[in-house]
Amino acid sequence: MQHLLDLLKTTKPFDLLPESILAGIAESLVPTTYKRDTLAYRQEVTEMKGVDILYKGEYETFFFDSSENKRCIEIHHSPYCFGGISVLLNRTKALKSVVAKKGTVVYSLPRKEFLDLCDAYDDFFQYYTTDFGRRMLDEEFSHFVKTPASFEESYIAAEQLYSRKIDGVVYKDIVSCYGETPIYEAARHMAENRVSCLFIKDRDDSIIGYATDITLRDNVIAKQIDPAGPIASVMDNPIVSISHQAYLYEAVLMMFSTKTRYLLVEKEGKYVGFLSRNRILSEQGQSPLVFIQSVKLSETVEELRQKWNYVPEIIKQLLGRGINAEITNQVITTIADTIAIKVIEKVIREIGDPPAKFVFMITGSEGRKEQTLKTDQDNAIIYEDKANEHREMVRAYFLNFATKVSDYLNAIGFVYCKGGYMASNPAWTHSLSHWKRNYKKWIEDTVPENAIKFSTFFDCRFLYGDKNIIDQLKEFLEEELQKPNDRFFAFIAKNALQYEPPLTFFNNIKTETIGKSEVFNIKNAMTPIVDLVRVYALKNRIYQENTGERLKKLTELGVFTTAQYQELYQSYYYLMALRLENQANQILVEKSEPNNYIQINKLTKIEKVTLKEIFRTINNFQVGIKMRFTNNILG
Repeated sequence: MQHLLDLLKTTKPFDLLPESILAGIAESLVPTTYKRDTLAYRQEVTEMKGVDILYKGEYETFFFDSSENKRCIEIHHSPYCFGGISVLLNRTKALKSVVAKKGTVVYSLPRKEFLDLCDAYDDFFQYYTTDFGRRMLDEEFSHFVKTPASFEESYIAAEQLYSRKIDGVVYKDIVSCYGETPIYEAARHMAENRVSCLFIKDRDDSIIGYATDITLRDNVIAKQIDPAGPIASVMDNPIVSISHQAYLYEAVLMMFSTKTRYLLVEKEGKYVGFLSRNRILSEQGQSPLVFIQSVKLSETVEELRQKWNYVPEIIKQLLGRGINAEITNQVITTIADTIAIKVIEKVIREIGDPPAKFVFMITGSEGRKEQTLKTDQDNAIIYEDKANEHREMVRAYFLNFATKVSDYLNAIGFVYCKGGYMASNPAWTHSLSHWKRNYKKWIEDTVPENAIKFSTFFDCRFLYGDKNIIDQLKEFLEEELQKPNDRFFAFIAKNALQYEPPLTFFNNIKTETIGKSEVFNIKNAMTPIVDLVRVYALKNRIYQENTGERLKKLTELGVFTTAQYQELYQSYYYLMALRLENQANQILVEKSEPNNYIQINKLTKIEKVTLKEIFRTINNFQVGIKMRFTNNILG
C-alpha cells in the first residue's frame, strides 16, 4: 500500500490531493501488467474505463495518421497518468493511441471515482482543462484532435447544449453553513461532504456568498488568517444565479461573463441546487465552450490571433447544425470579449496599475453582442473624476493604455475603426463628468453627427473595470430621457430611416454591381431593424443592449404584439444567419476577406422569396416609425 501512496504523491495531478484522499484512492487501484509490446489503446476507438497511473515500464503515446504512421510520438515513464483528458474532454474515448512496452505495470483508477475527484477538487480538474488548452496550441496535436469523427461527436454535444434546459440537467445539492461558522469547521464540512464549493448563509437562511478550495488557499492560508475566524470574513461573492428554465448554453456563457465557476439554480423564488463549470465543460467535449476555455489560457498576442482565426470554423459548424444565429452571435461575442480582456490585462501588466478607477466599454455591434466575422474596434474608456492636479496624469495614462490595447487588438484581427470610434481616439477617452456632458449635448443638439454618436454610444456595454462607473452614466441617461424631448426622438427616428430595405418598385431585390457580380449589402438591409428597435428602446428607457433582448422586453411591455415580435425577431436572425454563413464561406472557402455583400445568383429561390417577405416586413415597420415619431408618413 505504501508504494501506491508514494506513487500517487509524485504523479500529477494526484499530488494536489490531500493524503487522506490518496489513501482511499490507493485502495481502488487495479493493477495491469503487459508482458509484451501491446496496443493498449487506439485513438477514437477504445473506451476509457478509467485513468492509468504508470508504475513501471513505458507508455508510448501517439496518433495514427491516415497511412497508419505514428505522429506526435511521446515516451512516458513513471510517474505519469494517462487518460484524464480522454475521459473528461473526448466523450470517454481514448484521445491518443498507446503502446505499452514489455514489462510495463500500470494501476487503473475507475472512471466514476476519477470523475468524483474532478467534481470535488477544482485544482485537480483544472489541471486537465489547462493541459488540454495548451496542447491545442500545438498545430499537429490539434490537427489530429479535430478529426471529422471528433467534430461529429462534439457538435452533437454542442447541439444538446443549445436545446437542453437546466431542468434537464442533474444539478448538485447545495451544501451550506452559517456565516459565523469557524473557517476550520467550514473546511471540515466541505471535506465530509466531498464538495469543493460551500455556500454561506445568514441567519435568515439567505445565501450571501460561497467558499471554495481556492478561497481557503488564497484568502486563508496565503494570508495566514486565523482558521478560528468566521467563514463569512473570507468568503467570495457576489452570488450568481440562473432560472431553472434557462438553457444550458446560457448558464455557461453567464459563467464566462461573470467569471464564476458556480451558478445557483433558482426555481419559484428558491435556490434548488447549483451547477459547476467543471461539470458542464466535461460533458461538452470539444464544444465551442471548451474552445473559450482554451482562449482564456492563451498568453501571447500570436496565440490569441490563432484563436480568433479559428472562429469562422466554429461558426460554420454551429450554423451547419441549425443553431440559431442569436446563439451564434453570443458565442462570437464571448470569444471576442475573452480575447479583449486578455489584452487589457496584458497591457496593465506592461505599463502598471491604472491611477484611477475606470471602465473599458464596447459599443456599436460589439456592444449589442451582435458581432460578426467582419469586425472592427468599437470601444471607449470612462474614468473617475480626479482633482485638477491629477487630471493630466490620469488622462495621459489612459490614452497610452488605450493605444496599446488598440494596437494589440488590431494585430489579433480586430482592425482599427475607420470612423475612429475607439478608446485610442482622445475624443472617446474621458472622465465620467465629461461623458455625461457628451450625452446631454447629443440629446439637446439635434444635428446628424450627434444622432450617429448617440446611437453608437447608447449601445455601450461594460467589458472591464469598475462597473459602478458605467451604472452611474446610465442612471444619468435615465434622468435625461425622462425630460420633454420630442424633437430628439423625432430626430433619432429620422436617423433610423436613412436605410431602406433593398426592394425595387416591382418587389424585386435591388442589387448593385461589384466586379462581375450582382450583390446586395446585407448589413444595410439589417440596419433598419436595429435602428427602429433602438428608437422604441430609447422611448421606453430599456437598457438591454442586444436587439433580440430589446425586442423581448418591448413585447413584455406591450409596445409590440406577439405577432410583431415574431416577425421582427425571425426576420433579423434569418438575415444574421445568412450574413454569418456568407462571411464564414468567404474566409474558409474563397480564402478572401469577409464582407457584407451577398451575391444574388448564389441564393436559392426559397431564400430570395424569404428575403422579399422580410424586406416588406421591415418596410411596414418603418412606416410605423414615421407615423409614431415624425407624424409624417412620407418621412
